[in-house]
Amino acid sequence: MAPQQGEPSAERSATPRRRLASYSDFWPFYLNEHSKPETRRLHYVGTALALALFACSLATLSGWLLLAAIVSGYAFAWLSHAFVEHNRPATFTYPLWSLVSDFRMFFLWISGRLEPELQQHLKAQK
Repeated sequence: MAPQQGEPSAERSATPRRRLASYSDFWPFYLNEHSKPETRRLHYVGTALALALFACSLATLSGWLLLAAIVSGYAFAWLSHAFVEHNRPATFTYPLWSLVSDFRMFFLWISGRLEPELQQHLKAQK
């Protein structure tokens, strides 16, 4: 049965049919799960805010700011998956690889190197 409009397809779920054994297998999967520009934009906002709050928490030694950094980073990401990408965040299955990939995607975007990476991996998925 085909998914209804707005429902994730089996191919779009954040849990692949087989367990990914290496980070090199995970990265293309992660990019596919962030294929919509709006999803990536919300991730960038959350990551930038989390980094700023983390820096402030170090400067002030505030545990509340550290907690706010963690919450803001995940909140923007999870909301983007729920309302834009319509898939389950990879964080639930691959927490460490997902965190590393979020920062990797963010810094590739800042340096202007994300687009070629997306083209390479999203083309291979088709």
